[in-house]
Amino acid sequence: MKNNPEILFFDDFTASSLNPQAWNVEVTEEKIYNHELQAYADLPETVFLSQDEPDSRGVLVLQAQYRPGFRSAQGEGLDFISGRIHTREKVTFRCGRLAARLKLPALPGAWPAFWALGASGEWPDCGEIDVMESVGEPDWISAAVHGANYSGESALVNKKYFPAPYQIAEWHVYAVECASDGLSFFVDDEMIYRVTRPMVNFFGEWRFDAEKYILLNLALGGTYPFKTNGVTQPYYGLPAQSLAQIQRQSVRLLVDWVKITTL
Repeated sequence: MKNNPEILFFDDFTASSLNPQAWNVEVTEEKIYNHELQAYADLPETVFLSQDEPDSRGVLVLQAQYRPGFRSAQGEGLDFISGRIHTREKVTFRCGRLAARLKLPALPGAWPAFWALGASGEWPDCGEIDVMESVGEPDWISAAVHGANYSGESALVNKKYFPAPYQIAEWHVYAVECASDGLSFFVDDEMIYRVTRPMVNFFGEWRFDAEKYILLNLALGGTYPFKTNGVTQPYYGLPAQSLAQIQRQSVRLLVDWVKITTL
């Protein structure tokens, strides 16, 4: 990366409300994916800004809520709601460095994600870049890419384990550098994974030269957490201790800032 990269996009969430010129708040209207437990809702208790978080001038909060009997727009009954935002048709980029300063919930079954999707085409052909995913384990996060013939369980995935005193519940900067010859993933400027174009082309077509948009969300339970914790009760992938914290309204993904710069 250059010494003085150009800033293409920056939001530090210090305004009085979410910037509608940059962000869309997603509402679940179709089926639930990955056997997740939540619907995404555009409500002041699931997506909001706060100036009360230490070590930050302002944060975006995506907060999980326990809402037994909640029904999605398609009429599907769910017991949880949460927040998801994206920049589709508002902020996109091709190459560059996408980064965010995040504080994650350190609870089993909480599944926050910071990622990018190709702006055109159906999944997985559009290409998906998972800059950061966590399932609540205190010492690791994962990064991944998905595309044609390397999606879902066949995705190119790396789990990065961190020695103490690293904790996902503290502030860290998660980033990906997107170039024509590869994708490099970072935590606090330490490279944790690199996917080269030949690595991807071994499985399927490279899908990461097109315009991409940003997504941030807080999912609950589902396949990825279940594969890690094996919990089936009281919910699939979500243990009782985490349910209790959601009921106390203390399970949230905090976003200090999001930035796109040139390489």
